[in-house]
Amino acid sequence: MNRRNGVTLAGLMVVILAMVGLVIASVPLYRAFCAATGIGGPPKQVAAGSEQASGKRITVRFDASVAKGMPWRFAPKAREMTVRLGEDTLAIFTATNLSDQRVTGTAVYNATPDKIGRYVAKIQCFCFSEQVLEPGQTVDMPVSFVIDPAMASDPLTDEVATITLSYTFFRADKPAAARGSS
Repeated sequence: MNRRNGVTLAGLMVVILAMVGLVIASVPLYRAFCAATGIGGPPKQVAAGSEQASGKRITVRFDASVAKGMPWRFAPKAREMTVRLGEDTLAIFTATNLSDQRVTGTAVYNATPDKIGRYVAKIQCFCFSEQVLEPGQTVDMPVSFVIDPAMASDPLTDEVATITLSYTFFRADKPAAARGSS
């Protein structure tokens, strides 16, 4: 019976080590997959748009939502716009805190269809950083972005005429200022 327990324990240790290895490797594997396929992945961060805007235009739609339990109203000022590839573009979103308490939120971002994610670059964005709204406060939140003109020469994106940029606000569990003082 002792030998059997030892074999079982050794097998469990191998499984646990394999799972830990997969967890450690998941981020680099995800990045490699996204780089190889051009699907999804985090948006590029750039300092400014391309110096040469192309003549090709594309429709950009904006989607805004809040997660369950987030007492904000959040919407784009314009639901869509037509932009030239390579041109710096500014979109404005409005957020209102509907509660009677200060609320901290963080937005996540997604671009669809997935295959164009590599071509959407944000210059300035409220996403991924905490936003604090006082009770009843309304603020405008700008997003400055550019669609890489290289998209026009990618055969995988030939049929793409519309891009959707989606932003969802989530309530921050614990604001950064509170985390730093713990």
